[in-house]
Amino acid sequence: MIMFFIEDLLGLLYLDRPFTESLLTRISQSMATDTTSCNSSDLETCRDESSALVLKFIAIGSILTAGVIGIAVPLIGKQRRFLRPDSSLFVAAKAFAAGVILATGFVHMLSGGTEALSNPCLPEYPWSKFPFSGFFAMMASLITLLVDFVGTQYYERKQGLTRKNEEQVRVGSVDVSTDMESGIVPVVAAEAGVDYNAKVFGEEEGGAMHIVGMHAHAAHHGHNHGQDACHGFTRKHGHEHERGHQYGHDHGHSHGFDSNEDSDGGVRHVVVSQILELGIVSHSVIIGLSLGVSQSPCTIKPLIAALSFHQFFEGFALGGCIAQAQFKTLSATVMACFFAITTPGGIGVGTAISSIYNPNSAGALIAEGILDSLSAGILVYMALVDLIAADFLSKKMSCNFRLQLVSYCMLFLGAGLMSSLAIWA
Repeated sequence: MIMFFIEDLLGLLYLDRPFTESLLTRISQSMATDTTSCNSSDLETCRDESSALVLKFIAIGSILTAGVIGIAVPLIGKQRRFLRPDSSLFVAAKAFAAGVILATGFVHMLSGGTEALSNPCLPEYPWSKFPFSGFFAMMASLITLLVDFVGTQYYERKQGLTRKNEEQVRVGSVDVSTDMESGIVPVVAAEAGVDYNAKVFGEEEGGAMHIVGMHAHAAHHGHNHGQDACHGFTRKHGHEHERGHQYGHDHGHSHGFDSNEDSDGGVRHVVVSQILELGIVSHSVIIGLSLGVSQSPCTIKPLIAALSFHQFFEGFALGGCIAQAQFKTLSATVMACFFAITTPGGIGVGTAISSIYNPNSAGALIAEGILDSLSAGILVYMALVDLIAADFLSKKMSCNFRLQLVSYCMLFLGAGLMSSLAIWA
């Protein structure tokens, strides 16, 4: 009986040998196919090099035009009343552009970086052992915060906008007759028996002295923001063409405090515009290269519309920051041109190297994944902190309910539309 059992078992093993061999053959073929797909870019569906080349030229023209128009509208339109950076129309349009940039970072760049760094063509170690895309995005956001802070401090010192210097200038420019009319009385030292090295009332460290009554006057007009904040803000903007240096109570907010806010805002926009352009340019290069190396018209066609839409509103947001930063004409023109030509230039470079460039190689996937993740971190930080929070927490927004409503709708609309483009591109 035992011998019969052994014979039957051997028979089964013998009969199953062709099945085992075929299974091993299929596994080896699949592994060979995966290796081929990682080492070649010829497996694109809908491949047509001649049609793809024509579409690439169309993409260069369309994306270049959209970028130029987008960034030129706020730069040229700042001379028009309805398109000035402080107009309600501009604020609402900028909210839409901020939504586009936020969706670009979260939906397009971060997901693209995750896909590239988790691609099976990469070695399993270390790329599948750690979420590198999220880590790189987080580090980019933190570095952007650091650069934002250091850059702002640098420009403030460069332009002499520190609070201490401003206080000294304001105190030194106070007219005595005006002080007497407004109830501000300077502190005068006694003629004898006074220690001139001692601090007088109101003097701060470093020698800056506040005249008695200055803080009370400023506090009454500048810090009473409970129920009169919006009233004062509206009244100030209603009389923006009148003389802003009057010292009467009707124009109590024009004692130099608004000029400081405008100056500080200008410094912030200088830093914001430069960091935002860095984030936009870094991912525009990758986008352009990806389109340029593709030989599939089915891939390129939806990218033309998506990238044109994306480029226009990114340009609008960047142009608004440049306009608010009040750069010189040459500097603004250089920044605008650099933004406009980056993506078309990437497409041109990608087209030139498409015959030798393999987007599925390990080096290309790692570079693409890291740059996409870094760009996502920069764009998300800039959108949330320097575009959305800066505008939505401003006094102009908080004092205008209609503008709040429209801006929130435009923000969600921009984010939603840009996110929906991920279906096709």
